[in-house]
Amino acid sequence: MKSNKILYFIISFLFIFSSSLVFSQEEAKKEEQLAGELFGVPVPIGNYYFVKGAIIVFGNRFGPQPRTDQELEDCTWNDLVLSYEAFRRNIAVAQEEVESEITKMLTAEKAEFDWKADKDAYTKWVKDKTNEPKELFENQLKHLLQLQKLRNQVMEAIVTTATEDEAHQEFLNEYNTLGIELLQFDELKDAEDFYQKSKKDTNFWEAEKKKEPTKFKRPGFVALEFLMDMWMLPKEVVYKMIGMQDGEIYGPSPIYKGYGVFKILEKRPAIEEEYPKIKDSYYKQIQMKKKYDGFNEWVKGLKTEANIKVYKQQGVEAKE
Repeated sequence: MKSNKILYFIISFLFIFSSSLVFSQEEAKKEEQLAGELFGVPVPIGNYYFVKGAIIVFGNRFGPQPRTDQELEDCTWNDLVLSYEAFRRNIAVAQEEVESEITKMLTAEKAEFDWKADKDAYTKWVKDKTNEPKELFENQLKHLLQLQKLRNQVMEAIVTTATEDEAHQEFLNEYNTLGIELLQFDELKDAEDFYQKSKKDTNFWEAEKKKEPTKFKRPGFVALEFLMDMWMLPKEVVYKMIGMQDGEIYGPSPIYKGYGVFKILEKRPAIEEEYPKIKDSYYKQIQMKKKYDGFNEWVKGLKTEANIKVYKQQGVEAKE
């Protein structure tokens, strides 16, 4: 918390009277410190802290939330690149849009005051929620709305299609439901050894669980898609397990980290008769997924074009 307060102080000091990021060569040269450069343009340290602070307060709007310092650093430079592109495209955010977003946030928070009429209550609410002055809070919100407009603009330009096979597969991924218990291993040989012992002795699994119950995980009774997306289980593996009997052991298989051995607890196969009633929604879902995939590919290309350089004390390091 102490480090966050220091960061907030730095951001507030630099941006309390600022309403936009600096992206001109001439103005950047006036800055005493530079965080790095992108597209050959210097990035003032103030821009860097402003964007980093927005991620700390509002979270990452374009992917998983950063959990480490390096992930936060990567998110910051990602958003700096997007901010620069929004600047190049002259994407503007009207004050009315910022005010509308503030109203939505306060409504969701069930705030019992009129933020436009009661400025003191609004200022206190912002301070309590973010430890920031309201001017900085509103500028960060404007910045995030600008990035959202950029994403919408890019995604609208991406034309996608969906096939019957793709839509049906997505239905199966969501409607096939599986409950498993698993044990994770760092080494394949250890997973294989546990699997073989479990197959030979029907009591081995439960006996080992009594020794170290916290090591055995249950993701829940979930869709196969969840197991593929969150636990990184291969598609062919989850579909093999949905066809197994309750109590059977499967493994080893790669998961998000290392290897897993699995015990089938329960399953509910998809009911094919349901598909015709909802297949149109799956066509739309596939098309939207492809738009997001297309946007992510576009971001990768943009970052390559940006040729990000992060200035470090020991010199300049190119960031891929």
